[in-house]
Amino acid sequence: MYENSFPNKRYKKTIEFLEASISKPANILDLGVQNPFSELMTERGYNVENTLGEDLDLDFSTILNSDADVVTAFEIFEHLIAPFNTLKAIKADKLVASIPLRLWFAPAYRSKTDMWDRHYHEFETWQFDWLLEKAGWEIKNSDQWTNPVKKIGIRPLLRSFTPRYYIVYAERKK
Repeated sequence: MYENSFPNKRYKKTIEFLEASISKPANILDLGVQNPFSELMTERGYNVENTLGEDLDLDFSTILNSDADVVTAFEIFEHLIAPFNTLKAIKADKLVASIPLRLWFAPAYRSKTDMWDRHYHEFETWQFDWLLEKAGWEIKNSDQWTNPVKKIGIRPLLRSFTPRYYIVYAERKK
């Protein structure tokens, strides 16, 4: 099922990290609308509820009304203007989140046709760590991986050994 291509490598790494961090069956609030990865989590034995497409910079109602044990946020925080506020609003004590890392050799991602598909932030690992800590989370585990592309050139070569994705498991500070 998983190959070394997008999004399969990312899905493989993400589900392995999630299963190593969170026991089943856990009740998960997955930030973002239902998608192929939230369906994969359900297939793997998690009880998954998604947010409804609301603007998570402004509307925390689904987060505040959720009784989930765990919140997952896979490539969500870079799309928010103020991810700190969303991180503070989470009631669950456990968080698994991934982000695309800032690449010094490539500009931030910006869709020219979809206003929601833009990156307001592309973090370095230390920046995301600080954001989580300031929002009241303690990182318990993390990982990062590359995303090589099958193209020729300097940027594709750099992508073969420069980490592109960063994932963390964090718990709410007591």
